[in-house]
Formats: sequence, structure tokens, C-alpha cells
Amino acid sequence: MSGGLLWTLARTLVLALVLMAGASAARAQGAGQFDAPSADLARTPPMGWNSWNRFGCDIDEQVVRQVADAMVSSGLRDAGYEYVNIDDCWQGARDAQGFIQPHPQRFPGGMKALADYVHARGLKFGLYSDAGWQTCGGRPGSRGHEFQDAQTYARWGVDYLKYDWCSTGGLKAEGAYQTMSAALRQTGRPILFSLCEWGQSQPWKWAAGIGQAWRTTGDIFGCFDCIEDRGDWKAFGVLQIMDMQQGLRTYAGPGHWNDPDMLEVGNGMAEHQDRAHFSIWAMLAAPLIAGNDVRQMSPQTRSILLRRAVIAIDQDALGVQGWRHAVDDGLEFWFRPLQGGDWAFMALNRHVAPRHVRFDWRAQAVRDDLSHRDADLARRRYALRDLWRDEDVGDTSRALDAEVGGQDVLLLRLTPAR
Repeated sequence: MSGGLLWTLARTLVLALVLMAGASAARAQGAGQFDAPSADLARTPPMGWNSWNRFGCDIDEQVVRQVADAMVSSGLRDAGYEYVNIDDCWQGARDAQGFIQPHPQRFPGGMKALADYVHARGLKFGLYSDAGWQTCGGRPGSRGHEFQDAQTYARWGVDYLKYDWCSTGGLKAEGAYQTMSAALRQTGRPILFSLCEWGQSQPWKWAAGIGQAWRTTGDIFGCFDCIEDRGDWKAFGVLQIMDMQQGLRTYAGPGHWNDPDMLEVGNGMAEHQDRAHFSIWAMLAAPLIAGNDVRQMSPQTRSILLRRAVIAIDQDALGVQGWRHAVDDGLEFWFRPLQGGDWAFMALNRHVAPRHVRFDWRAQAVRDDLSHRDADLARRRYALRDLWRDEDVGDTSRALDAEVGGQDVLLLRLTPAR
């Protein structure tokens, strides 16, 4: 028997086994026999890098390798950014047995070798697919191939799957995402599942039993306060996406997170806007997925992405999303309870011009019914640490008097005073 015929028979056998596993898994799913996805994959919001915001479809294995190297040399990996995720357009065609192949010119070495390269640098490897027939970039989607694709990803060493929602006519989101969730779990490999359904069917109400993160909005783009009409869909600025998170905090927590989309830090906004953007995402307990070219960051971009005191707010183990406590003519005051009795406080200036802030701590009733925490500011004194200036700035025994720059923030950590 020729080698070519043996290879064809082997691939056919693998396909049959995958389809049998998929059918068995689907029956088990229908019978309610699947456990919920593991919370251990995302005890805190996932951190990493994604190719889309900076590179779009212009992505190849050389860029990915260079990004992995830069994440190590820049300190991003050691600061907690662990995933290197390739977004849309990595796909080539499916072979005769239906197995997805990487684009032969852009990824000639194959995804297994690329995943090995990423893993060898102490990082994790992520890919993108879509619940429909085609991805948003017109590449093959996973519809009808969910279990086959999941097995392929597991063999390649994938650790993270972003799953989009283009070309999904006739599908219901919850069922479509349940199918891929079941397929991923059937592989036996821990793969973080990030749902990218754009919030259209309120995934925060049903996705905690399916994946570890779910998009709450349409796509972000590199603007602080804008909406961009792109014909049949719109892209949103930082403030627009922030406003869409209102009322969603009760659905997030360790192992399951609201995802307001990837970071645009380093992609063309002003430094103060990037700083505010990063702070808002930290207060929202959002995934911190960098979307810039980490191979050539400015010192300002590097300083923002590596600000460990702000990362610590995002990654706080209590896992409670912050909330808008008060609004005063374009000034917003946010709180977030932290592990150990600390609190995070953010004063956000939505205006373009600087604004003076006066905030009387002792006059505020800051109670959180979600975490059952009470700051008790009238009786308790807290030391204040400015997380961007990296210095102590007094305590809550006196009212806060400060100036906040236009479209900028004041971000403080409150620690019970001794």
C-alpha cells in the first residue's frame, strides 16, 4: 500500500473518530452531562495580546514570533500578559477531510510549531474562529466543524479561543456557543473560551456556564470619545464602551468576565487618554488584552501597559467589578472593593478641559451590595496612594482637592490607615 494511501486512510480514521466524539459529546450536552467550564482558566481577567487592533488581516508567523519575543524582552510577560492571540485571517482552506489549515504563505511552518515557539517563551497561544460559515474576514468559520476544529486546536497546543459571530444567519447564539464550548471541553485540553457575540443577545445572562469571558459591545477603535459609522455596523470609542457596561457588574466574577473589548493603548490616542482607558478597564475588571505593536512601543505606552499598581486593581483576587458612584457635570467618581479591605477610587474627567475636583470622603456612603462591603468612610480613615504618580497623597480625613486633566483620570488606592 502506498504511503499516500496510508496517509489518506489515517486522516479518514481521525475524522471519523472526531465526528464520533462530537456526536457523543452533543448527546451528553443535550442530557446536561457537561460540567461548567473551569473557572481556574480565568480566576482573574485574562491578560495578553491580540493581533487585530494593530495588524488586522496583515498577520503572519514572523510577526507573531517577534511579538512573543517582545512580550518577554519588554517585561509584559512578567507583568502578567500571558496570551499571544492571533485574530482573524490566519486560516487557509479546509483539506479534503474538512480539517482547517493555516494560510500556507503566511504560516508556512504551521500552527503547532508556532504554538511551540510561544510556549517555549513561557507564554500561551491563542487563535480565533467564528460560529458561522465564514469569519468576519471571509475565512472558513467553524459552523458544522466545531468538534473537528476543537480537536485540531488542541493538537496544535492552543490555549485560548476567541469565537466571533459573523455569517451566523439562522443560529441562536447561546446554542452555537454551547456547541463549541462542549467541543473544547471534549478535547481534554484547558482552552480559555472567549465569546465575541458583541452583546447582541445579552450573553452576560447565559454565558457564565459556557465560557470565561464574553464581549458586551461592538468593536472598539482608537478614539476616546467617538462613534464611527462603518456602514452596516459601528465602532465605538472608550467612553461609549464604558457607558455600555452600566448594570452588568453583577454578572462578572472569578472565572467569568464582562469583556468590553481589547485595549487601544498605543494605537494613536494621546497619552492621557491611554492612561484613562487603561484605568477604566482596570476598574471594570476587564480582560487586559493589548492591541498595539509591542515590538516598538513608545516609553509612554510601555509605562502605561506595565503600570503594576494599576494592573493589580484589574487583577484583584476579590474579582468584583467597579461601579460609577456619582456624577457631577462630566466628572465621574468610581469605586471598586478590593481584597483585604482596600478600595480603588477613580475620578474621571470626560471634558476636554481640566477640571477641579473636590470630593468629601466623609460625606460619602460607599456600600456595595454585590460584595457586601461598606467603606464606612465617615468613621474609617484610609491612606491614599496615587497609582499613576506613584506616591502617597494623604488620607481620607480631609476632603480630596485635586485637578484632573481633560479626558484623564485620578486613580487612587485606599488602604485602611493604622
